[in-house]
Amino acid sequence: MIENGGNKNHQQTFEVSTDTLPQVGSKCFDDDGRLKRTGTVWTASAHIITAVIGSGVLSLAWAIAQLGWVAGPAVMILFSIVTYYTSRLLAACYRTGDELTGKRNYTYTHAVRSYLGGSMVKICGWVQYVNLFGVAVGYTIAASISMMAVKRSNCYHSSGGKNPCKMNSNIYMISFGIVEIIFSQIPDFHELWWLSIVAAVMSFTYSFIGLGLGVGKVVGNGGIKGSLTGVTVGNVIAGSTVTEAKKVWRSFQALGNIAFAYSYSMILIEIQDTIKSPPAESKTMSKATLVSVLVTTVFYMMCGCFGYAAFGDASPGNLLTGFGFYNPYWLLDIANVAIVVHLVGAYQVYCQPLFSFVEKTASEKFPNSDFVNKEISVPIFGCKPFKLNMFRVIWRTIFVIISTLLSMLLPFFNDIVGLMGAVGFWPLTVYFPVEMYITQKNIPKWTTKWICLQVLSAACLVITLVAAAGSIAGVIDDLKVYKPFTSSY
Repeated sequence: MIENGGNKNHQQTFEVSTDTLPQVGSKCFDDDGRLKRTGTVWTASAHIITAVIGSGVLSLAWAIAQLGWVAGPAVMILFSIVTYYTSRLLAACYRTGDELTGKRNYTYTHAVRSYLGGSMVKICGWVQYVNLFGVAVGYTIAASISMMAVKRSNCYHSSGGKNPCKMNSNIYMISFGIVEIIFSQIPDFHELWWLSIVAAVMSFTYSFIGLGLGVGKVVGNGGIKGSLTGVTVGNVIAGSTVTEAKKVWRSFQALGNIAFAYSYSMILIEIQDTIKSPPAESKTMSKATLVSVLVTTVFYMMCGCFGYAAFGDASPGNLLTGFGFYNPYWLLDIANVAIVVHLVGAYQVYCQPLFSFVEKTASEKFPNSDFVNKEISVPIFGCKPFKLNMFRVIWRTIFVIISTLLSMLLPFFNDIVGLMGAVGFWPLTVYFPVEMYITQKNIPKWTTKWICLQVLSAACLVITLVAAAGSIAGVIDDLKVYKPFTSSY
């Protein structure tokens, strides 16, 4: 008896003679009885780049501005090294036992259950899914900002600069939510590869445009702005004087923004579960991680540094909106449209693990419910029939509606990005991968390697705490002058 896992949330059983299935699988099925996985280094890299080069890149100029020319790039490189190293540790935990034939762990939580067990599973689940929900909120806010930037740009130029073009963000968040309700019906990662590739292309598009505009503005300024220590205390930025306290809190928040820009560990195992073998999935995933982290770090350094060089202390929270209504404004429109398209895909990549968890749990609790388990085949001209599930339709729609409403309540892009980066960085990117690796390799306590790993984990915990504190301080500061559902730009 084997399972057909084309849809992880609703699995069917078929009678197959075990004699016909080799230990490592067959032409149609993998060693776990699921349909052959087809993912490669490049599809995995596309998923990662889709997740990583997201809205986080837009806040990097602001983050570097808070830290300065010395600490800003150094912190970014440090985060890239830590992310790559711990991602390799996590990729090695995809299988329990032998890296080629051991038991597969289909999700991050499954890996934690296999290696750590106990209360760690619940803690990991809560942290992971709260973080994924937060990412959905952050992406909704970012998409609405880009949509408004396009509208304001066209409004400003059509009026010859006479109309201030003030507008409310709610309608744009609702529009983004409606699109996500439609795309959220894609069942799982296996059917999401094409959207990831489109989103990855879009991320490169707006990153290149942002980089080009940054370089152009630096040339136009006739020099490089900024200082070694970042924003200067006493300066007036966006109508607010930078005090010593604000300087400290915003520097802490900048750490969270950079952490968010590298955040994808919570979906790494799910991406790895799409990769074919042999070779071992961990080897392929390690290569994909190296490619992705190198590519993203180069982009981040260029976009963040040129953005800071262009604007100095006045670096905007969203790089592309910081260029205002500069010509060619149509180029900025293309970049902002690319951001929206990218975020449509990135939203789905991040939310799939949460979708899968809820649907799998419901299927296990109500195995005989047609509402939860029945797949309705919807014919599509020229394509294979689309599998529609009523529980999936209703619950995913409710999820998108709730995340959209929360985005409308708290439309603070930099603060939310920093908080989500802080919340997810230490536990998901560092702590759990380190602890699982120690268990997997049976590293004795107080050995040199054990001490080094614990020092790494402790240092990253400190970064998470100060980044979270800075972001919370930012939210509190914003709430003093904010009225829910009435934000205008």
